[in-house]
Amino acid sequence: MEILALSGLLACLWMCFGVALAANFYPGYSHRRQFCSELGAAGSPTQKLSPRLNNYPLGFLFILFGLYILLLPDGAAALQWMGVMIVLHGLATWVAGWFPMDADPYTLSPSLHCNIHSYAGLLMLLSLLVAPLLSFLLPANGYLPGEFKWFSLLCVIANVLFSVTLAKAYKAKTQPGLHQRLSYGAQLLWLGGLSLQLWQG
Repeated sequence: MEILALSGLLACLWMCFGVALAANFYPGYSHRRQFCSELGAAGSPTQKLSPRLNNYPLGFLFILFGLYILLLPDGAAALQWMGVMIVLHGLATWVAGWFPMDADPYTLSPSLHCNIHSYAGLLMLLSLLVAPLLSFLLPANGYLPGEFKWFSLLCVIANVLFSVTLAKAYKAKTQPGLHQRLSYGAQLLWLGGLSLQLWQG
């Protein structure tokens, strides 16, 4: 059962590997200028490959890790809600993979599947924003020491900061892909840290 604690860390590593691998099959793809979701966008060279390589296995790992947290013995209510948020993140990851975004992220009339993809992406963002905030508010316990609370807060601040720079980069049409990776990277850093903490604890 303890090995399941590492499913969160595995998801973080898989994300990095999967996006890098899928990009190799997308001629001219730019990690700086393009969103991760553009790998699975409608009509892209990797539309079918990307969700199979990324969204579906990642969603499974997120859900597995969230359920592991939910089933921890004597876990505080805030800890259980963290598990719920991570499960939601996994479910939203599946939805975002099943409903691709439009090929043009700047289209003024997004399709229905693009809108669903966008709402799933918003749920992904919020779920891994709420979870570390709950971790920060949770009193130090046998699962999460006091130091982890401050690590959680730093990850939240980094996520919010890079989300703001992402919005600016998107509006300016510069390098939104870079800022998206930094924003989501802060969330994955927290998730990986939580996974290691629970495994070691």
